Amino acid sequence: MSKQQIAIPDDFILGAAASAWQTEGWSGKKPGQDSYLDAWYKQDRHVWHNGYGPAVATDFINRFEEDVALMKAAGLTHYRTSINWSRFLTDYEQGTVDEEYAAYYDRLIDALEAQGIELMLCLEHYELPAVLLEQYGGWASKHVVELFTRYADQVFARYAGRVSRWFVFNEPIVVQTRVYLDALRWPYQQNTHTWMQWNHHKNLATAKVVKLFREQGYSGSVGTILNPEVTYPRSAAAHDQQAAEIYDLFYNRVFLDPAIKGAYPAELMALLQKHDIQWDYTAEELALIAEHRVDEVGLNLYYPHRVKAPSRAWHAETPFHPAFYYEHFELPGRRMNPSRGWEIQPRIVWDMAQRMKQEYGNFPWFIAENGMGIENEARFRQENGEIQDDYRINFIAEHLYQALLAREAGCNCLGYMLWAFTDNVSPMNAFKNRYGLIEIDLEHQRQRRMKKSAHWFRTLRDSRQLTLTLDDEDK
Repeated sequence: MSKQQIAIPDDFILGAAASAWQTEGWSGKKPGQDSYLDAWYKQDRHVWHNGYGPAVATDFINRFEEDVALMKAAGLTHYRTSINWSRFLTDYEQGTVDEEYAAYYDRLIDALEAQGIELMLCLEHYELPAVLLEQYGGWASKHVVELFTRYADQVFARYAGRVSRWFVFNEPIVVQTRVYLDALRWPYQQNTHTWMQWNHHKNLATAKVVKLFREQGYSGSVGTILNPEVTYPRSAAAHDQQAAEIYDLFYNRVFLDPAIKGAYPAELMALLQKHDIQWDYTAEELALIAEHRVDEVGLNLYYPHRVKAPSRAWHAETPFHPAFYYEHFELPGRRMNPSRGWEIQPRIVWDMAQRMKQEYGNFPWFIAENGMGIENEARFRQENGEIQDDYRINFIAEHLYQALLAREAGCNCLGYMLWAFTDNVSPMNAFKNRYGLIEIDLEHQRQRRMKKSAHWFRTLRDSRQLTLTLDDEDK
């Protein structure tokens, strides 16, 4: 074991993240304002752990002043959340603002400003209005791209003078991958063509929103938040290397490259053509993507992804799926979070930092999400009621350490944001796995309590120094 200390630069973000739908609840929501997540929950409540979903969530919409005070107590410099597109408007075609919901954000910004916490706002964190999915097929439609741009215009007009760091999407690949590629979530439609169309239209929407933001002359920056899976091949053999490269193309570079480089990888385009994936795009749309790239990216980093070459032939009657080229690989002896089923490997932060430096021109980025979800955290409660989540402290410390090492090595890493500030609802897992610095007590009217990690995070922010013990010695 060795004890390490490393300084945290004064301009380095130490924040936490959330989303509208995972925290706010439905209080004040009007008929017709369901999001995709709301519709899925209503359709498939039985697949959400213990029936918890977005209906109440953490009731942030009514308790944000209490939570902002806790953010201050926990030492957050920044807080990132989303605006719920499905609730911000009452008419998606005309872009009519719901003044009651919009006023809530005015008050939230006031509260954060009073506590000296910078708000970072995301325009879409899976909150596609359900009616647009039903009427147009969601992001399969170019009309929805235009409606989203109209929505962004209204949001910027209201808040751009008060919020300076904007993000178009959070994890834009997730919904269509779960729904159309793997058919794991409602409405369960396996269609790789639709999957790629959603990808393209979200890339196009990003470019259109960037263009709008700049043409309107707003101050600040506009970026996007992606969730690249740091991908490792099973071995150095050429077939395993190829499996990892193709996985990377389909799940990482499909959004990283357009956002930062302004173009889809040629290798990806060739594979889509080879497998006759039908998706509608034009030269004008590709030019728009090339001309309007983001200012920064947030990267959600949780676990490594390991793949190997496929060991079986693809069934001739099964439609194309990227898994044609890979199989998942589980490293024997890997360190695990048993609650989540994810491998723990802090090295992913360093490796991603090096990639951003070497392949993406040292483009500005930050960790937008990183965290550890643990089941049944009440077993770690002390007599005073406080959860002693040393496992979370260690997890944060190890990943933050890699980010700070990368920063010292010249990587353009702007900060670290934890998922999440409070325990909150996640798709299907609901409140099963707890991620927060702050506990949400479901048995007592969602009472808030700081966990040990919240006090530790405040000390981290105040001292601007990370101290940790690494298991790095021969035994």
